[in-house]
Amino acid sequence: MGPVSSASTGNGVPDAVPDGTRIGAQLKAARLAARLSMAEVAERAGLTKGFVSKLERDLANVSVASLIRLCDALGVSVGSLFQAPTGEVIRRGAYPPINFGGRKMIEYLLTPSGEKRVQAILSDIEPGGGSGEDPYSLPADVEFVFVLAGQLQITVAGEQITLDQGDAFTFPANTQHTFRATPQAGRTQVLWVVSPALPDAPLYAQPPASQHARERDEPGREHEPAKDGPPRKDLR
Repeated sequence: MGPVSSASTGNGVPDAVPDGTRIGAQLKAARLAARLSMAEVAERAGLTKGFVSKLERDLANVSVASLIRLCDALGVSVGSLFQAPTGEVIRRGAYPPINFGGRKMIEYLLTPSGEKRVQAILSDIEPGGGSGEDPYSLPADVEFVFVLAGQLQITVAGEQITLDQGDAFTFPANTQHTFRATPQAGRTQVLWVVSPALPDAPLYAQPPASQHARERDEPGREHEPAKDGPPRKDLR
């Protein structure tokens, strides 16, 4: 490799990894955030599980080539390993809208899109809106809901629970459930927290085509806009 140096190529990637540079904690944090095992990372990077374990404990040095393969496997940049860890702020008014399906609601992602350990979602639900009639479950361990405003009816495993402003509820995310904002309570805002984070795809069951047709044929809906608010996008 040549003389050990901490010089940079200009894009945040060092020409060589200096002896004594501790990157084990950053590597482990990136692996946990990606929800990967040591064996999975080792296989993707073409290394042994034992070597990855030593790297995470700062017990081994790594070549730049191997480090680049590791970072590719983890989905992070090499330069990020040599930066002080910082949090990510999402300012009010800048929440990215997402689309998990449902009716008469807009949802926003409050946690970084690359965060895999936990996910926070803000739902702004019109009266009567919600996930739809068909129950669904999520590929996660636990789901937490907190009602910021309005009133939410949530049905879990066939049992209906009404949550008022300030109420909180925790339940297994993989249990069949639905939710809706009660029509008489006005606009409802709900904070959802799911752990671990959901896959990058819409998960709520969309209403069947026949239901869309019925809605279009309802009086007063001929010229009704789809929804106010910013355009929504899939969580990618």
